[in-house]
Amino acid sequence: MSLTFTTAQTDEDLRQILSLQAQNLKTNLSEEAKQQQGFVTVQHTWEQLSLMHRLTPQIVAKDNGLVVGYALSMMPEMGELIPDLQPMFALLEQIPWQGTPLSRHRYYVMGQVCVGASHRGMGVFDGLYQQHREVYSPNFDVLVTEISKSNTRSQRAHERVGFRTIFEHEDHVDTWNVVAWGY
Repeated sequence: MSLTFTTAQTDEDLRQILSLQAQNLKTNLSEEAKQQQGFVTVQHTWEQLSLMHRLTPQIVAKDNGLVVGYALSMMPEMGELIPDLQPMFALLEQIPWQGTPLSRHRYYVMGQVCVGASHRGMGVFDGLYQQHREVYSPNFDVLVTEISKSNTRSQRAHERVGFRTIFEHEDHVDTWNVVAWGY
């Protein structure tokens, strides 16, 4: 195994992210797999992922050149560029973190994190977030994301890295924990 953490460099890296995402979509997994292994909720299009990558380089884990994990990031401006994200970003702007609304902090959003089944339990999840901290902490104070309350594996993994729940809400898709990790 030759595991490295870096930013996606090529269109092929982005295609591999989309492939890994499709394999782990909530709609493509059994109830047992969702409970035991976790899942991702949103399926990005090529256009959305390309735009996200242009605004914020995406962090990946590679094993012998193949993407085996990813941690997608989004700037708050994505809410203006992708209409489906507007409600989430509007909500995030108002949520307090350390006593003041997130809008007053230098924050960015974790769009999705996923580790391929063959590499789970090998430190990939933690490595992706450590790479995020290394790349983004000079320019940001806090990283924020939403986790489905039913995705207990993801919630535990985020807490292990250092995320803390700062808000809970429900929308037409699910009930969510909003979690934050300060740098």
